[in-house]
Amino acid sequence: MKKLENIREVFKTMEHRKPSSIFCPKCANPDVKLISSLDGWLTPKKYICEKCGYYGPLIMELEKTEEEKGSA
Repeated sequence: MKKLENIREVFKTMEHRKPSSIFCPKCANPDVKLISSLDGWLTPKKYICEKCGYYGPLIMELEKTEEEKGSA
């Protein structure tokens, strides 16, 4: 039971992360899509960039900073 209480405390302290903007790691194009609707569910996520042809599991994410959150 002690382990379960520790896990609950961890979840209480975690901050919910909102979706961030994603970009192609090769050309920084923001128009990047998942290859399949099954990606992330049955198979690992793989992305494709139609601008430069990048295909792979790596992607760049951009999160808003505290300053940007306050002005939005």
